[in-house]
Amino acid sequence: MAFLLVMKAEIVRQWIMMRRYWFATLVGIIMGYGMLMMMVYMFLTNEEEATKWALKSLDNILGVILGMYAFGTVGMFSRGLQSMTNTGHLEQLCMSPHGLVTNFLARSFVSTVSSMMSCGVMLYMVALTLGESLQFDPLATFVVLALTYLNLIGFGFMIGGLILVFKQIGQVAQLLRLVIFALPILATEKSEEWSALLKWAAHSFPVWDAAICLKYVLIEGQGMIIPDTPDVQGTFVSVFRHSSFSLMLVSCAFWLSAGIMLFKMMENHSRDKGTLGTH
Repeated sequence: MAFLLVMKAEIVRQWIMMRRYWFATLVGIIMGYGMLMMMVYMFLTNEEEATKWALKSLDNILGVILGMYAFGTVGMFSRGLQSMTNTGHLEQLCMSPHGLVTNFLARSFVSTVSSMMSCGVMLYMVALTLGESLQFDPLATFVVLALTYLNLIGFGFMIGGLILVFKQIGQVAQLLRLVIFALPILATEKSEEWSALLKWAAHSFPVWDAAICLKYVLIEGQGMIIPDTPDVQGTFVSVFRHSSFSLMLVSCAFWLSAGIMLFKMMENHSRDKGTLGTH
């Protein structure tokens, strides 16, 4: 009930901001679309090459968009907490009867829905420009995005918990955000051919399997690639039977539980030491 109350307040706040600054939101989507298209065409020299790389570009663009979302979500816990500490907002938020975890869950949820809407518009516009179509499966897409969200906020809570105690780790948090941004672009099913160490290191990050599953749903249409003809998709196989989906479930359970647990421990430690609002 507390979560719903905080989420309602956050929705109202977001709606007021979007209605007041609707032009800035529109310009942001247009600029994002332009930036993505520049990334696609800046290295292409002719129409034949553009056609050849269109689908691959869409794969990379989806990775970039997911990376941007992951960068912003984790940043809400790292950069956002540091900013709240500097302004004294964090101490005020701690006085809320709902607690820091509930407040951050509500804020991140509303921010995620807003981000996914704008990112979806940009991805659709890029697909139209490239002459490709997205294979939209509502159930599969919703489940993968929901698990991606839970994965990222779990990781974000872990970073946020460390910042509550170790105040001056902004550069480390920024480095982790950059890694989180890059991984969805690099994510590929070919990682199963890597060495065991590299493979499990990649799977341990919260966005790796999420990116593979999202690309499999939206771009490949959940169709198996025929080995002899890699440009042709064969039998439909639901993403729920994909190995990366199973690994994403494990990753989601780990990061969400470990992240929230660590955040609560660090919050209680910081409260006991009286350093919650210090820089």
